[in-house]
Amino acid sequence: MLGLDFIKANRAAVEGAIAAKGVDLDLDALLALDGEMRALKTEIDALRTSRNAISARFKDAAPEEKAALGAEAKAAGAKAGELEQELGAKAEQLRAMTLRLPQIPYSGAPVGPDESFNVVVRTEGALPKFDFAPLDHVALIEKNDWAELSRIVQVSGSRTYCLKGRLALLETKLMGWALDKIAAAGFTPITVPAIAREQAFLNQGQFPGHVEETYALPNDDAFLAGTAEVALTSLHSGEIVDGAKLPLTYAGYSPCFRREAGSAGKDVRGLLRVHQFLKVEQWVMCAADEAESASWHARLLKLAESLLRDLEIPYQVIETSTGDMGLGKYRMNDIESWVPSLGKYRETHSCSTLHEWQARRANLRYRDADGKVRFAHTLNNTALASPRILVPLLENHQTADGRVRLPAALRELMGGEYL
Repeated sequence: MLGLDFIKANRAAVEGAIAAKGVDLDLDALLALDGEMRALKTEIDALRTSRNAISARFKDAAPEEKAALGAEAKAAGAKAGELEQELGAKAEQLRAMTLRLPQIPYSGAPVGPDESFNVVVRTEGALPKFDFAPLDHVALIEKNDWAELSRIVQVSGSRTYCLKGRLALLETKLMGWALDKIAAAGFTPITVPAIAREQAFLNQGQFPGHVEETYALPNDDAFLAGTAEVALTSLHSGEIVDGAKLPLTYAGYSPCFRREAGSAGKDVRGLLRVHQFLKVEQWVMCAADEAESASWHARLLKLAESLLRDLEIPYQVIETSTGDMGLGKYRMNDIESWVPSLGKYRETHSCSTLHEWQARRANLRYRDADGKVRFAHTLNNTALASPRILVPLLENHQTADGRVRLPAALRELMGGEYL
């Protein structure tokens, strides 16, 4: 969300962001609505002043004047009431429009409508060279009896998974391993529920634009979140945090749920796109300083990359285009991990800086050293998500006999060289 004063002072930049992010929003209509509301408020204030003046005259008025004064006061009150209803309706319209205002993107972001305009910043790690016909992760799982993928579909439907044996142990240990790593970097481990109210999704920015991607719990007036970011963004909502206590850095762990409506086929085979998963999410609330939030963006990205290096998974870092980064993002870097069976990199991490956009929606504020109350900057990035990460992990480390040789960082964790 952008402040109206900011919009008026930076109209050209806001219009540029609307165009760059492909948002269907009429800025002229938004500003005209704001003007109409201000005119209504002025008229309502004048009617209230008039009614108060009439009331003040009433007690000293002659008996024959009181009936007319009473009618006049009543008419002014009735008109003010009508205008207040009109003002309320316009306020709802304005709120709906401002919730669709995009963040002005980073000047270095590629301008384009979709992911085809994303740019590869750099590539890390050597791609595996197999002297045998490699298997995809589903074949590896079936060969080693590490899941019940076909049976669980009968129980829970498509895009669900059920790991067992060593792979089930690996998944749970990986989440703890990632949480330990991020905590060691100074982040506070925190577990949050997947259930959240609508306002939390509005605060985070998923609503109103992506309601259809979210599981609804209508009997509970709640939804299931696809990231710990939903809960973490609202955790300090409405508070004024002492600036000396910033930054707040969390390593949020939660179950996650996404409807993942879309294409079927090889792209969603096995563990590639599932409805329920686990994730450790890095989240930061820092001072409203562009240099500081840029520093945190780099640090979040570096931490995620360090985990992939430990897992010995080749990856590439992407500078995400304006049309692919989402409404509230100032800057977004995806990390894509190499999936041999697909012959391409697939997204496993997404690092985002949102400046004040999220904080204004969630009312995340702090008091700076001068005593001024300001909206904070927020950032987030995936530390590790499973089972998404299991796909490149299994496929890149497979052996000719259909086993999976664990990267050195996981061998003590799993008590051996092989899964």
